[in-house]
Amino acid sequence: MTKSNTISFNAWRYYLILSVISLAVAGLAWRDFDLAILNQHFLRHQGDERVLRLISTPAFRGMIVDRNGFPLAVSTTVYSVWMHPQAFLASDEGLSSLSHLLAMKPKEILVLQEKNRKKKREFVYLKRSLSPETAHQIKSLNIPGIYLQQEYRRYYPEGEVAAHVVGFTNIDDHGQEGLELTYNQWLEGEPGKKWVIKDRLGRVISDVQRVQDEKPGSDLVLSIDRRIQYLAYRELLSGVMFNKAQSGSAIVLDAQTGEILAMTNVPSFNPNNRAQGKNDNFRNRAVTDTFEPGSTIKAFTVASALETGHIKPNSVIDTSPGWMRVGHNVVKDEKNNGPLSISQILQYSSNMGAAKIVLTLPPDQLWSVLHRFGFGGSTGINFPGEQNGVLEHKPWGSFPLATLSFGYGLSVTTIQIARAYSVFANYGMKYPISLLRVDKPPVGERALDAKTAKQILALLEAVFAKGGTAENISIPGYRVAGKTGTAWRVGTGGYQKHRYTSLFVGIAPLSNPHLVVAVVIHDPQGKNYYGGLVSGPVFQKIMEGTLRILAVPPDAGPAIVNTQKT
Repeated sequence: MTKSNTISFNAWRYYLILSVISLAVAGLAWRDFDLAILNQHFLRHQGDERVLRLISTPAFRGMIVDRNGFPLAVSTTVYSVWMHPQAFLASDEGLSSLSHLLAMKPKEILVLQEKNRKKKREFVYLKRSLSPETAHQIKSLNIPGIYLQQEYRRYYPEGEVAAHVVGFTNIDDHGQEGLELTYNQWLEGEPGKKWVIKDRLGRVISDVQRVQDEKPGSDLVLSIDRRIQYLAYRELLSGVMFNKAQSGSAIVLDAQTGEILAMTNVPSFNPNNRAQGKNDNFRNRAVTDTFEPGSTIKAFTVASALETGHIKPNSVIDTSPGWMRVGHNVVKDEKNNGPLSISQILQYSSNMGAAKIVLTLPPDQLWSVLHRFGFGGSTGINFPGEQNGVLEHKPWGSFPLATLSFGYGLSVTTIQIARAYSVFANYGMKYPISLLRVDKPPVGERALDAKTAKQILALLEAVFAKGGTAENISIPGYRVAGKTGTAWRVGTGGYQKHRYTSLFVGIAPLSNPHLVVAVVIHDPQGKNYYGGLVSGPVFQKIMEGTLRILAVPPDAGPAIVNTQKT
């Protein structure tokens, strides 16, 4: 090859290599321009999709407090421990320490990891609602694949005393029962939102931008007075245990404002440790359980007759010979009481007297009074699971009407009984009742003539006189009106032998009615079952203690009641 040919070939090779390099540089420059300019938005979006996450931040749930501001439900900071199954790696010592802090067996943790690793999951809870102290100890172990998540957990300072009213939340802090459920939206607030950067294992590396701040939930102020709530629970629990009863409910109602100062049930449960409780104990029996009210209805029977003018407070009803046939059935008293005044019919709780009164009235008259007093309908307290009871409007035969006069053929709840008697306490006005604190006087409606209501209060005072069904009950320094009740319990096949519901409802002080206390005890199996002997002592202690706590002035003295038969 000649020298000139060699130079020509080398030049051609030089320019070829230079061209290839130039094209490569141009290609790289174009690719850089394409990535940095033309597809910048797309690529940034794709990168953000892999590392940038919009997450929710929990809001602080509002407190539930009693009428005086004492906390009944508060939220505390807790931590949840979660595992990344693909990244979890612990030494034997680390696994042992972790299992001890989580109260889990090491094998449980490993099985959970393997199960979720096979499913290619990147997140699984190990334990939730741990204390900050425990969470700090777990964090100090520095085990790969174990992470902490801050949350809130509800704590209930009054425990089982206020459990049925307040209710509880689930592990995600959402209301499940009671007022926690009813006012869940009010209490829980709104979670915040923020952009964060996470690594490939799902760990938050840094915060990028806060999109929305958390909005704390609002506090809820109840009508409940925790002092009275504790008093009512303590005395009810004692009464249920002493009488070997199945269950019981008690309500303390401020008749003048409609506020429920205490609502309690036995058996109860500890909302801070629900795993130890029974689901059957979660329901608020005072509003969910219905029963036939027995002789507590006789006050309304007499009121319905006084309203029509068929009888007067000084009227006399002959109950001889202590029984009578109504249709194909028999109505009877414990004994032949002979002629009884209206006061004595309530004092001795005469079925014969009540039946004779109602059978002289138009068939719908008693139903109308019971309906106006709220039986058969909601009380309006907005409590989950509340039952309306049963008060049928139907053509009344003589015997069903007679049994209705002494509390059979309808069903009620404890809260309905308390509210109905508050109408007497308010001289015939029916006011709304509430589990929330009332800051202004309620607006009510008239359910009974004021004169008639005052006459009923005077007649009900005789129940506490000598010979009355509540003669063993007294509140020193205060005049009291009230009524006992004892009703057969219904079971499979009809009324059950030796199974009763025992009731007591009373109003004090009579000169200026302020409080209504209703006590219902189901299925007492002790030596007594009458309402005056079973529920009466519980009523006495609750009413006496409540009057003292609220510093209600005593009456001028007990009224003189004529207990002689006429």
